[in-house]
Amino acid sequence: MTTTTTLAYRLGEPDWEQRYPVLIGTDTVIGAVFRWHRDWLTLTSEGEHNLGRPEKGRRGVPKAAALAAAGQVAAEYAAGRITTMTLADVTAAVPVLDGEVPLLHPRMPQGPRNVEAAEKVMAAVALHRWKPYTGFPGSDNPWWQECELCGWQGPRYWSHQRGRNGELPSTHRHPASAEFGAPAGCVGDAKVRELITAYQQ
Repeated sequence: MTTTTTLAYRLGEPDWEQRYPVLIGTDTVIGAVFRWHRDWLTLTSEGEHNLGRPEKGRRGVPKAAALAAAGQVAAEYAAGRITTMTLADVTAAVPVLDGEVPLLHPRMPQGPRNVEAAEKVMAAVALHRWKPYTGFPGSDNPWWQECELCGWQGPRYWSHQRGRNGELPSTHRHPASAEFGAPAGCVGDAKVRELITAYQQ
């Protein structure tokens, strides 16, 4: 439990996008805090606000930054500038695939560099039999995808998916999922190599 001069607050459990609800009292939601690339953002009844990047060089910066951001949300609530919200208001819903997926996530600027990077990533994702449910969010943000080999769904990070130093990605594709009936690692190393042509070259 952390306090401002007027209000006690805490972080709730993060959702799949790593948004932490900011809670007061038993379970009253006053906003959420989350990281986008290296910046921390708040989500309140007044919308999203970018707080910028935390100080570098300290241990535990992500948790400290989340708590600092939550403190700003609590201060705004204590000052009467924001109102309570529901958990659903601050929680990222699991995306539903409905029509064509845009090239870029809505927070990603539509500049030439981002478009070029997203086109390469989308081609690589398709080659390795992943189906993205949203536009490319950048390398270090969670990205909801479906495994076309076994039906597993969940958040992936492009920085973890891509191969290292020109190597192919690991054939261990994802954790187990009771919800989607998918075993740990997917359909097994040999079957992954058989079903994805990139491993056969």
